[in-house]
Amino acid sequence: MTEQEFKEGSFSHLPIGKNEDVEFSAELADADDIEAQKRAAAADARAEKA
Repeated sequence: MTEQEFKEGSFSHLPIGKNEDVEFSAELADADDIEAQKRAAAADARAEKA
């Protein structure tokens, strides 16, 4: 990244992360989101046992 690009805030050429953290919102959650939360919690529990 050049200094000029940095000053202009031109970051569009940078790669986008695949595994970005997102905040869970219960108000916006649908049935699939709730199921995913349950599955993630179960996976975390299994990982802690191992």
